Amino acid sequence: MLVPAEAGIVVWGNSMPDKKKQLLHHIESLLGADDSLALTQFLNEQRSSDIAEVVELLDNEQRRTIFDVLDKPIAAEVLEKVDEATRAALFELLEDKELKGVVSELDLDDAADLLAELPAEERQQLLQSIAPADSARIKKLMSYSEDSAGGIMDPVVISVPEDATVAEAVSKIRAAEIDEDFFSVYVVDKTGRFLGDVRIRLLLTGPEDTKISTLIDPDTIYVTADADQEEVRNIFSKNDLIVAPVLDRNHKLIGRITADRIIEVAEEEAAEDLYTMAGTDADELDKVSVFHAARVRMTWLLPCLIGTGVTALVLMYFEHNDPLIYVVAVAFVPMIAAISGNAGLQTSTIVVSGLATGHLIALKLGQVFTREARIAFLIALSCGILGALACAVLLNSK
Repeated sequence: MLVPAEAGIVVWGNSMPDKKKQLLHHIESLLGADDSLALTQFLNEQRSSDIAEVVELLDNEQRRTIFDVLDKPIAAEVLEKVDEATRAALFELLEDKELKGVVSELDLDDAADLLAELPAEERQQLLQSIAPADSARIKKLMSYSEDSAGGIMDPVVISVPEDATVAEAVSKIRAAEIDEDFFSVYVVDKTGRFLGDVRIRLLLTGPEDTKISTLIDPDTIYVTADADQEEVRNIFSKNDLIVAPVLDRNHKLIGRITADRIIEVAEEEAAEDLYTMAGTDADELDKVSVFHAARVRMTWLLPCLIGTGVTALVLMYFEHNDPLIYVVAVAFVPMIAAISGNAGLQTSTIVVSGLATGHLIALKLGQVFTREARIAFLIALSCGILGALACAVLLNSK
């Protein structure tokens, strides 16, 4: 049941399906009544994440109406939060002028991610239509690999020179136009090279004439722009970081990565690992062609086909040479297939998960596979002995 909150935002019950159904039903009712004013008022009271979930369930005509009544800032957030398939459909619905307005409302890193999904020609047109300074920054972000620290960083940071005072640093913070939360001020030398950070707490409690250079934490953990996002995620996890500066090859400060961005990265990597363990990949969902999907899956299923082929050859050998062994072996074929499939799933799960979390990263890849091969040998030996005992009992009972 919906309960209006004091702030005007709808508070939902514990059931997520009920939440989505009720919101969807209410929005569809307003769309059916063609009441734009009521629809606008209702949508402005909702969280953008809830609206995004509903937009994914609507048809294109209804989506068009929704974006006609949404305020630009909310429309930008919704476009950012819908899934890629829905976003691709919205790109077709929205005109260039509308997309320009949406992009201008997004943070630069989010705008870069969104523009990367557009066709090259349309992306270039949009970049030419926005402010030159923002366009240059977005192009710089898009020059990094999307899976690297540079590709996921926020280029807007607060930095001060090492010879600044606490009062000067606080004044710079007050003058900065940054919507995002920040937890420290970065310190650079005259050439822009990163020296460390100073926590906001020290700026608030220290004397105004204190030199920033005396407050620098020289052991600040940072990441380089070309570091893989999975490596960055592991650094955040191991060191309990909230934010980390990003440096280029010359050790110059170029951006920062916050914990909320790392949560998104963790979700992406987890989904990718699940696809890998299932014997497919995320590209399958981005392609319409069934031939592409079949090719991706066959790449992983081919080893299974070879393994079952070996079992078939063994059975064919005993079919004429020893019919009794053949009959007994046939009875165990389902068990062999089930155990081999589950054993493969266990191995892939452990290896992929271990490499993703960094637990096996210290080992060389050859060592990882050697370890798994030894485990597989012990499991095969144990199952073989148990299977032999079962066969012996069955043969003696005949």
